[in-house]
Amino acid sequence: MHKSTLITKTLSLVLLVFISSLSHAQSSTDDSRTMKIIIPWPSGGANDLLGRDFAFFLGERIGKKIVIDNKGGANGLIGAEAVARSIPDGNTMMFHSISSHATNAILVPKLPYDTFKDFTPISQIASLDLVLVAHPGVPVKNISELIALDKAKPHSISYASFGNGSMAHLAGELLNQKSGMDLQHVPYKGGGPALADTLAGHVQLYFAGIDVALQHIQSGALVPIAVTGSTRSSLLPNVPTIAETPGLSDYEARIYYGLWVPGGTPASTVNKLYQQTAVVISSPAFKKKIESEGFITVSSSSPEKMAATINSQMEILGKVIKQAKISQ
Repeated sequence: MHKSTLITKTLSLVLLVFISSLSHAQSSTDDSRTMKIIIPWPSGGANDLLGRDFAFFLGERIGKKIVIDNKGGANGLIGAEAVARSIPDGNTMMFHSISSHATNAILVPKLPYDTFKDFTPISQIASLDLVLVAHPGVPVKNISELIALDKAKPHSISYASFGNGSMAHLAGELLNQKSGMDLQHVPYKGGGPALADTLAGHVQLYFAGIDVALQHIQSGALVPIAVTGSTRSSLLPNVPTIAETPGLSDYEARIYYGLWVPGGTPASTVNKLYQQTAVVISSPAFKKKIESEGFITVSSSSPEKMAATINSQMEILGKVIKQAKISQ
């Protein structure tokens, strides 16, 4: 064999082995990448608390530490866009309010992503009722007294939410629509800032997650007015629902939380994540943990069930948005 031919074949073989090794190394790197959950809200709110709980239990289940990345702002748009643009390999996930993700599709004319094509649902994780709390300086103890105060002093009562178009915002608008009140909405970039300003008295009311409001209710820093669910909370058994108020029996507002991955994630990866998630949300330890924080557990879920919840929320909340003429 000619010497130059031998050298060429040898180099080709070395190059082939190198490419094969590089490909294997890249695959191994992808498999061992740090997993990340993007939470499209600042730290300190209900979404953040539940997301961190879930990340801990999922990490324990799969034997990996899962990093939390808070990307708050624009009612979840900033964090959601970051997820939509992530590599669809299952290592980047989004833990977000299903309600907010659904309403953004209605509120924002030109989203920087496609609500359905750019995300693949994994599972609903839990839900949460809100509690309407007041600064102690507000002279009301229940919804009937709040309605009377609003009638006596129209346009003077403000309520905080964790974002324009968020469930806290829509809970207030729904109450306005059903009661005839005109509570003034004050949006914040997350639950933490909204809670802080309510505690400081800069805003009078706040539709807060029961989880983050509980300690402040117990200390007397906030006064619970009513909860937004159809039944009373086990953590606040003496606080009535808004639906218990005469004339408001059909009132209900609830936040649903879920897990997504970027659109285009392989079906096998989606199924694997779903199977792991199903074990977590059905585990007694996880249920006990989040129920102690005021969240409502789900017995089971699936990508299909979560997609159905998104569609349902778009229909229900879309009506509130249209009547209130809410826009971003």
